[in-house]
Amino acid sequence: MPPDRKVYLLDPQKLDPETIAVTFAKTSRSPQSFHEIALELTAEKSADFHEKWVVGYGHASVAEHAVLHIAVENISRLAVECLESNRLASYTEKSSRYQKWDSNSFFIPPELENNPPLRNHYIDTCAYLNNAYQEALSILRETTASVNPIQPGENDAAWERRLRSLFVDVARFYLPAASLANVGVTINARALEHALRKMLSHPLQEVRDAAYEIKQAAYTAVPTLIKYVDAVPYLQRTQSSLTGETARFTRAKKEVDWCTLVHYDPQAEERVLAAALYRFGGDSYTHTLEQVLALPSREKERLAALLFENLNIYDIPLRELEYSNFTFDLTLDQGAYFELKRHRMMTQTPQPLTTHLGYASPAMLAHAGLQDHFDSAMQTACQAFKELEQISPHLAAYLVPNAFNRRVLISTNLRSARHLIQLRTTPQAHFSICRATARMAQQIIQASPLFGQLLFAKELPDWQEIEQQFFTRTA
Repeated sequence: MPPDRKVYLLDPQKLDPETIAVTFAKTSRSPQSFHEIALELTAEKSADFHEKWVVGYGHASVAEHAVLHIAVENISRLAVECLESNRLASYTEKSSRYQKWDSNSFFIPPELENNPPLRNHYIDTCAYLNNAYQEALSILRETTASVNPIQPGENDAAWERRLRSLFVDVARFYLPAASLANVGVTINARALEHALRKMLSHPLQEVRDAAYEIKQAAYTAVPTLIKYVDAVPYLQRTQSSLTGETARFTRAKKEVDWCTLVHYDPQAEERVLAAALYRFGGDSYTHTLEQVLALPSREKERLAALLFENLNIYDIPLRELEYSNFTFDLTLDQGAYFELKRHRMMTQTPQPLTTHLGYASPAMLAHAGLQDHFDSAMQTACQAFKELEQISPHLAAYLVPNAFNRRVLISTNLRSARHLIQLRTTPQAHFSICRATARMAQQIIQASPLFGQLLFAKELPDWQEIEQQFFTRTA
C-alpha cells in the first residue's frame, strides 16, 4: 500500500526560520520526512547550509521559506513608501482614516541637526499642520454629527465609529508626510534582503537607519541569510544620474488630464481569450490567436461570456486575464496614493512628492467653515516646502500634506485592475481613491468594452459625481 498523505505545520516556536528553510530545501534530495530532517538539524548546521548553498551558490529561493514578522513603529509615512515598495510581502499600517494623530507625532530628519534655524522652521511647520489637524477634527466632528444623527437602535459607541469614519477621512488632508506610523511586516528572508538593499540605498537617512534597525532585529532569526545585505551602488548612481538628466526635458505648459490611459493593447481581449483556450486545449498559442482574431464579434462575445459567467464577486478570475496591459498616467492626492500603493500586483512609478501640482480640497471643509483655515495651512506648507527644497528636495517632501497631488504611472492588467476597482469603488472606500479608480474603470471599459462590462458588472460610481459631491477643488 502507498503511504498515507500527511499535512502538518513546522512550529516556528520550536524551529528557527533558517532551520525551517533548510528543512524544506533538503526535501529535494532527501527521502526523509520533513519532521525527520528537522530533528537532525541544529542552528549551526542550518547556518552552514545557507552559507554554502544560498550565499555561496546563489540558491536564493531557499530563503523564501524563512518567514519573519517584523514590527516597525514610529516611522514616517514618507519612509513607509520605501518600506512597502515590495511585491512579495504583507503590510498592515496605522490608518489615517480610522486613527487620530497626536500633535507631536511627526518625524524630525537628522539631516537638519547641523542647521538649527532650518530645523526649527521645519518643526514649527509640522507642529502648525498637526495643530491645524487637531483643530479641524473637533469642528468636523460637530459638522458630521449634525447631518448624521444617531439612528434608532444605534448605541453611542456605534454612532461614534460611524462618525469617525466620515470626519477623520477629511481631516487627514492636513497631515504631512512626516507623520509617524506603525507598520506590521510579514516577509520572507529573500524578499527582506531585497527590501533592505533598496532601503540602504535610499537618499533619506531615516530610511537607511530604519533598514539598519530592521536588519539588526532580523539578524537574530536569520543571521546567515541577511548577513551580507548592503547598499546597492547601482541604485544610488542611477537615481543620481537620471535625476540630473530630467533637467534637459521641458515640462508641458498646457494642462494635462489627471487620468489618462496612455497605452493599451487593442488586441487584449483576443489575447486573453486565446490564452484561456490555450490553457485547456492542445494547439499552439500562435495558431489559437490567429483563429480567435478571425472570429466574428458574436462568437467572441460567447467565449467571453463562458470566461466570466460563473465568476462571483469573491472569486479571483483566471490568470490568463494577465495577458492584457493598461498603462495610466494618474494624478491624485497623496492620501489617495497611499491607498493605491498597497496594490502591489502592478507596476507603479510615482514621481517625487512635492507641492508643485496643487492640492485637493474636500467639500466638507467648506461646509464646516474651515476653507480659509485649510487653505492657510496648505499655503504655509507650500512656502516651507519651497524653502527646504532649495536645500534638499528629499527632505522637503516630509512637509507635504496628504492634500497635495502626485503623479504616478501605473501598468496593470485586467486581473489586478478588477481587484483594485472592485475594492476601491465600494461605498466604504475613501472618496479620493474611489474617484480615481472609478475613472480608470470607465477608461478600461471604453478600451475593452467586451471584457470591461463583464468584469465590472456592478454599477460603478460616477467619478464626476464624486468630484462634485466631495471636492471644492482637485488641483
